Amino acid sequence: MRLNAKLMQSLDSVVATFNGNIKGKQLPEFKAGDKVVVKSKIKEGDKERIQAFEGVVIAKQGRGSSASFTVRKVSAGIGVERIYPLNSPNIVSVERKSEGFVRRAKLYYIRDLDGKAARIQDKNIRLMEANGGVGATTTETAADGTVTTVKKTKAKKTEA
Repeated sequence: MRLNAKLMQSLDSVVATFNGNIKGKQLPEFKAGDKVVVKSKIKEGDKERIQAFEGVVIAKQGRGSSASFTVRKVSAGIGVERIYPLNSPNIVSVERKSEGFVRRAKLYYIRDLDGKAARIQDKNIRLMEANGGVGATTTETAADGTVTTVKKTKAKKTEA
């Protein structure tokens, strides 16, 4: 039993050293629910090209050298998921298109949804609706320095 503990300590130090030496590309901060475009190197025969894969991040898992993330998109009515190692040399770039408003870290439930139900609301739109929706007040400052407070109300329908 004592031998196993010493072996585990030495393995932990090797893994810590390995994880510390990884100098991966600087990828943008993204989380589950964000729409991203992952550009990766694809090798076909003796040729190499870059392929873009745009979809929603449904999960990030692991840490250190074994970290990975899963991206899902629907193409021609068929759901396609790809799992990318975060520190892969085949990833050229990751671009975050929009930040999604979700309350989960893993979005596996999206696999069972179709159409509009599978959409994720943009976080900026959600915040704008929360702050600037009906009944919200906004203050506007004119060029001459006057400050006006405007209260938003629902538009009334008029019959002609």
